[in-house]
Order: sequence, then C-alpha cells, then structure tokens
Amino acid sequence: MAEVALVEVSKSFGAVEAVRDLSLSIANGEFVVLLGPTGAGKTTTLRLIAGLEQPDRGNVVIQGRDVTAEVPAERDVAFVFQQYSLYPHLTVYDNLAFPLRSPARRINETLVRRRVLQVAELLHIQLKLDNRATALSGGEMQRVAIGRALVREPAVYLMDEPLSSLDAKLRAELRLELKRIQRELGTTILYVTHDQIEAMTMADRIGVMSEGVLIQLGAPREIYERPNSAYVASRLGTPAINLIPAELLGADKMPREARTVGLRTEHIKISSADRPGPLAQVHWVEHLGDQNHVHLKLATHSLVTLADPVQELKAGDQVSLEFTDPLYFDSVGKRIGLDGAGGRA
Repeated sequence: MAEVALVEVSKSFGAVEAVRDLSLSIANGEFVVLLGPTGAGKTTTLRLIAGLEQPDRGNVVIQGRDVTAEVPAERDVAFVFQQYSLYPHLTVYDNLAFPLRSPARRINETLVRRRVLQVAELLHIQLKLDNRATALSGGEMQRVAIGRALVREPAVYLMDEPLSSLDAKLRAELRLELKRIQRELGTTILYVTHDQIEAMTMADRIGVMSEGVLIQLGAPREIYERPNSAYVASRLGTPAINLIPAELLGADKMPREARTVGLRTEHIKISSADRPGPLAQVHWVEHLGDQNHVHLKLATHSLVTLADPVQELKAGDQVSLEFTDPLYFDSVGKRIGLDGAGGRA
C-alpha cells in the first residue's frame, strides 16, 4: 500500500473550477472519505489521482513518485465506480480474474486462481464463482466489482460512491464488509460519498468539500463535534443540525460576534412548559420505534430533535427548551467560541 498526496491541485472544465488548490495527504493504510454534495469536486479528485483527468496546476504523488504526467496504467491504482461495470457474458470467476489476465501482467493461471479464490472468500462470494454476472443480486454484483479491484493488489484504491445504488440493508452490510477488508489487508482507500453514515462509520479521516475546496479534514468525531463552519456542521448529524438566528436565544453568555446558533439533538432538552426556558410548540412527532423525531416551532423557526419514546408528546403541546453547549457561527458562517469553549443558554 502507499501514501497518496495532492499538492495544490486545480482542475477546471470551461468556466467551472471543479477542484481548487487542493492539497491532501493520505497515509499508508489509511481510509479517507471525501464528503460533500453533488458538484463539490469529490469525483474529479478521484479522477485526477487515477490519471483519468489531468490537473491544470499542481502535482499528484503516489508512493513518493510524482505521477502527474503518467497515464492511468502506470499509476498502480484501482478504481471502483458507482455502477458495477461487470462483463455480463462472463462468470463471476472470469470477471474477478480479468484484471490479472492482462498481457502486461503475464501471471500464471495457477496464481490467478489462487488470488481469485482468496478474494472471493474474503467477500463471501465463493459459492457464486460459476454464476454469470447477470444472475447476481445488486449486492453480489457490487461485491464482484469491489473484488475485481482487490485482486490486483494496487497501491491505492479509489472508490466513487460504490454503495449508493444499493438498498439500505445491503449498504449497511457492505459498509461493514468493506471496513473489515480494509483493516485485514491494510489497504489505502480514498472513498467518495454524499452519505454521512458511510463517512462516519468507515473513515479514519473525513474531508468535507464544497465547490472544489477542501473545507475541513479530520477524524469523524472531530468533524462532528468541532466543525469549523456552519457548512461543515450541516454535513453530519441525523437529524441535521438546527441553525437558527442568535437573537432567538438572547445575548447572555453568547459571543458578541454570534449571528447563528447551531443546535444538534444532544444540545436540546425538552421539558414541560412550566419549566424555565424558551417556549416552543410541538408541530408533529415522527415515531421511529426506539426514538422519536420531534418537530418544534420556536417563534417562527423550525427545530428538529430526538426524544425518548416514553416522553409523551403530541402535536400542539407547549414545551420548554433548554440549550446546552450549542455551536456559534459568525455572519459568514465561521465557527466561533466562548473563551475557547461552548456556552450555555
């Protein structure tokens, strides 16, 4: 496996600057996830590393070697696409073996078979090796697509939303499988997604991108608890963080520069209306079994938080709110603190 580095890389398509002055270093054996909405520059970043796009400026370095001018075949990377891209007329075995049978590799068929069987067992598809690709379920096809990358044992794996076309149950299963495989093999992976759950559960570090710029890079817990902007704060958390005008909470114990307050579910405590605190009205309650999503109206602004199912709440109820350790943002959405810490409102 290998270290990957992008050094002040930029790439434009006409008037659109897809990636702007991006510097990113991925350590050997690290699992890094790029998170952001469509158009953030995530896929372009992968394509620049793979050599499918050439940067306008900057350098791409793999294993300490500047590969900026090299073609994809020379870079020793494997790319797993969003779509399966399997050969439908081939069996699972032959799909997995295909990258190893390249004339440039000249690998003995005995070694090919050994490697295919190893990867098939790793992905739990060893009983499907004789099946045609068209006879597989969606989850099995994605396992084969991932396996076709694994058999090559490249320096770096690049994965572009490989689980996005699967249903929720399969996504959850393959998230666990992929992380297990990465840990067992010590592989270096750069993974692109817009799914915050994938990012939080799989990544060693998350890079949050917006309009071609890397906004913040850090461990999942750091990104969640210490976002450097309202934009980053809004990328993680279910339900999403509540962003409300600071004046709704009053000026006491709040930084002077605060214009927006960020309230995650753990920052909000719901009490009976006779308790001290701002009054809100329950708009509606979503019952999800082990928890409830409670939609509130605070003045003219909506809040969503979680409540224990035993806390009986219904539409129209008046409740009192207590806010603990909220996040504060200035007029341009930059995170600010209160003497280096959170405050209490």
